[in-house]
Amino acid sequence: MIFSSTVLLLLHRIIYFCGGGVVAYSVANSENYDNVGNQKKKVVVLGTGWAGTSFLRNLKNPSYDVQVISPRNYFAFTPLLPSVTVGTVEARSVVEPIRNIVKKKKVDVDFCEAECYKIDAKKKKVYCRSTKNDKEEFVVDYDYLVVAMGARVNTFNTPGVEENCLYLKEVEDAQKIRRKVIDCFEKASLPNVSDDERKRMLQFVVVGGGPTGVEFAAELHDFVSEDLVKLYPTVKDFVKISLLEATNHILNMFDKRITVFAEEKFHRDGIDLKTGSMVVNVSDKEISTKEIKTGKISTIPYGMAVWSTGIATRPVVLDFMKEIGQANRRVLATDEWLRVEGTNDIYALGDCATINQRKVMEDISAIFEKADKDQSGTLTVKEFQDAVNDICDRYPQVQLYLKNKNMSSIVDLLKETKGDVVKEISVDEFKSALSQVDSQVKNFPATAQVAAQQGTYLADCFNRMDKCEKHPEGPIRFRESGRHRFRPFRYKHLGQFAPLGGEQTAAQLPGDWVSIGHSSQWLWYSVYASKQVSWRTRSLVVSDWMRRFIFGRDSSQI
Repeated sequence: MIFSSTVLLLLHRIIYFCGGGVVAYSVANSENYDNVGNQKKKVVVLGTGWAGTSFLRNLKNPSYDVQVISPRNYFAFTPLLPSVTVGTVEARSVVEPIRNIVKKKKVDVDFCEAECYKIDAKKKKVYCRSTKNDKEEFVVDYDYLVVAMGARVNTFNTPGVEENCLYLKEVEDAQKIRRKVIDCFEKASLPNVSDDERKRMLQFVVVGGGPTGVEFAAELHDFVSEDLVKLYPTVKDFVKISLLEATNHILNMFDKRITVFAEEKFHRDGIDLKTGSMVVNVSDKEISTKEIKTGKISTIPYGMAVWSTGIATRPVVLDFMKEIGQANRRVLATDEWLRVEGTNDIYALGDCATINQRKVMEDISAIFEKADKDQSGTLTVKEFQDAVNDICDRYPQVQLYLKNKNMSSIVDLLKETKGDVVKEISVDEFKSALSQVDSQVKNFPATAQVAAQQGTYLADCFNRMDKCEKHPEGPIRFRESGRHRFRPFRYKHLGQFAPLGGEQTAAQLPGDWVSIGHSSQWLWYSVYASKQVSWRTRSLVVSDWMRRFIFGRDSSQI
């Protein structure tokens, strides 16, 4: 009797829930499950820069529940920030709200405008703080964490830089510079200002001879010579632009022909180029520099100083590095699959991380043993050729070394060591042939191009995660059995630009092709317009360029 009444009670509850209770519960939790009823993996993405946004744009697998956390709710096209500083392009033309980017995706993506201040790899949690006035704190759990937080400006602990210099890394930085430039001209135009003070106010100093510093100096020169001299004719003779670089040349990462042309053009344009000059102190009105060769200290009065000398790791990433045993490194280290070393489910990409490429000589014995299928102690040509593709896939420095030596394959490398006829290879001969290939191991540059390609690669890995778990596509594991799930990340350099002002740009493209002049400027326009993340920003940027050609740059202090 008791059993019967219990059954009736259960049936009553089932009928009740079917009337709406269970349905409501199902609807409320359906977003946490995929189409086959499996619970979605929680992916937390920290950052909305080039790496994070590229990952979000290319992630297509609906089996993930994505949480994006960033102190800014937009993506900024940073290569155009120097143009924003002088009004060639407006600030809103180079930004796209993250919610616009992800709103049409089939993947569930949620965004929180907050900053991450702690990563707990053991508990799989990230601790965040709202960027609003309330500074509300919250914790987010994750199954996979993608760290794409970028980097901060590197001041090299130079006294006075943080207090007195402007940076050029964010959209807000570009807007500050634009206001400061106009402010300097307006103050210098006041009637009670002495000539010496006018000269100081209109002395603009750019510290750093890399692409950003050079492009900003060129943009500022064009702004002054094409627009501001017409609006402020009484102070035009007091304007001076100086570019300081600690090494012997600017644009060191470019071809020497571009470096020489850029330096000559800056001299012709009247930009004061000081190479071999290191900044040692910055006060509110003067910059102290030290000549590298002589050690002589000199001072430069200034009205505005822009610091553009490189990047450093953010504090939250440094704390995370200590937690996972990377305290002795300067940058967060990942393997060739962008997975943070010392973790299983955390990936890092962009400026906040670097790939710690494994060296061939660290695995040379394991490679030989794996290739020696008959365990004879020597490799036949066939055994060697069977392993060649996996060796080149796993260690990209091999292909770079062969390219520099003008060789088509590793067989040519072995012939160089042993002679034209190669029948069998001993382990010592194998080691000798590959002993120099690790000299080609290089870190990738901290550029938007690298970050974007890493984001695309990681998204592709996440899209095919389940498939590649069952059917691995990567190279052989030389120290273990089986294969890696994915092929390692490979960076493909597509070229680089250096706008030099006066509608002239230097372009260095693949194949060691160098172009300098007006034609390269139009190529620059085409590439940067095509690389915009939406048709909205693309049309805004192009219209800004057209407006500047017709009406000039806007000098309003807004």
